[in-house]
Amino acid sequence: MNTSTTIRERRSIRRYSARPVAREMIDSLLNQAASLYQAEGEGASHWRSICYSTPAARHRLADSMVAKVKGSTLGKLLPGKMLDLMKKQVTDTPAHLVFIAESGSTQRQSDENYAAVCSIMQNVQLLGWEQGLGMLWYTDPMLNSAAFDREIGLGEGERFAGILSIGFYEKVPRARKRTPAEQKWTIVEGDMSGYADQPQASAQKGSELQASLPTVSSQSVLALLNDAVWAPNDGLREPWRFVYVAGGESANRLRALEGDSSAAFLLVVAKEESDPHKREEDYAAVCCLIQNFQLLAASEPWPVRRTMPEWIYEPAQCEPFGVRPQERIVAVLALGGDGRHSRFTPAAAAPLPVNVTHC
Repeated sequence: MNTSTTIRERRSIRRYSARPVAREMIDSLLNQAASLYQAEGEGASHWRSICYSTPAARHRLADSMVAKVKGSTLGKLLPGKMLDLMKKQVTDTPAHLVFIAESGSTQRQSDENYAAVCSIMQNVQLLGWEQGLGMLWYTDPMLNSAAFDREIGLGEGERFAGILSIGFYEKVPRARKRTPAEQKWTIVEGDMSGYADQPQASAQKGSELQASLPTVSSQSVLALLNDAVWAPNDGLREPWRFVYVAGGESANRLRALEGDSSAAFLLVVAKEESDPHKREEDYAAVCCLIQNFQLLAASEPWPVRRTMPEWIYEPAQCEPFGVRPQERIVAVLALGGDGRHSRFTPAAAAPLPVNVTHC
């Protein structure tokens, strides 16, 4: 995959040709997408998918998707033709992939599982685009209904992540601008002055470690981020912010928190909206951006390690890195390192079990 070009050129597609999408193609996309995901934690295996590709299945899905609107006061006021058009959009689309993540016993486990499924959905979109498939990520609040939950078999301890509507496209929408990463970027550096009150040997050891590690420059990280920001999000909200930590006391503090001797760290921060639906959409978008960044970094000579450590859930630990109220760290990306964490190569990764039901 030409990662940079594909990330920038991919568009959300709402109109598809009548050409069917083969089951084998969908299975292949899901398996490839899962193999491209890498992060610490077990989230990558805690998800499932349902494929609606037959006419009967698409009709069932359409009925469940409009059930909430149909049964509401607004639905009773809407002309019948409008509801029919809503259903027709679903039934005319060649295939729909519903993604469901397991909830965890802790907030961290739930976030790991949700981050994994969102990242895999982004991989499906990118891989499909290279094969002429367009997709639309759909999570409208009208799906929050008992009828829809029954249709997809949403069980206790599960979380709906979204629907990918899939089909071959004939026309590509024009691109809409993205905000350059430089405008959402903060550098936290230091000059080792924080070690002045420590024994000289400890300060010297810290300086030697910092000097010996492979350098990942801020310019290199920004170059990748300016491609990575082409992540999907409804209304093109850009809820992310980036904190680059390199050098001095701040980097050494992160090395201690992470148990990692990397040269630099990138904290990817999300704004926390008050509206629950927007907050969930924004979190998914930031996960997709992080996945884009990891895919882009795979061709670079430095490794990237993605973690969601316990300390990011403690505001007092996040505040020294400039994390503001109503913000949260979605992931810590360790950049470079001492070789302890080898660069991820998808071809060498063990295949993950992909749980997909066709109907």
